[in-house]
Amino acid sequence: MFIDQLREAIEEEYKAYHFYKSMASLTKDPYWLDFIHHAMDDEKSHYEMFQQLHYMLKGSFVQSLRKPGPCDSLKACVKKAVRDELESAELYKVMLLQIPIREAYDPLFLAMHDETEHAIRFSMMYNAL
Repeated sequence: MFIDQLREAIEEEYKAYHFYKSMASLTKDPYWLDFIHHAMDDEKSHYEMFQQLHYMLKGSFVQSLRKPGPCDSLKACVKKAVRDELESAELYKVMLLQIPIREAYDPLFLAMHDETEHAIRFSMMYNAL
């Protein structure tokens, strides 16, 4: 079960990075761009940490990942981002309770914390748009 959840997390982090990259193209506001780029950097880091963890556990990386469709409305994409970030934080909390090896704790804890931070930032952004 943990491996299936880890695979899902890898896929979601990959999608989130590309989703935010698309979202960034919809604004020129440096304040919002800072929020979006911060989340993009974190999602890339989570993806890399989770891929490494998958390799440690299974001896392979997750392949054939799909990018999401592009954003066409900043407010709608920010709304989706809030929901996705909260769902990811919840998944990582569940996974923390099932970790099969000690090396899984830090990446999951960091990602759970970052996803919560992203949800707060994007909530603020959504309310201001």
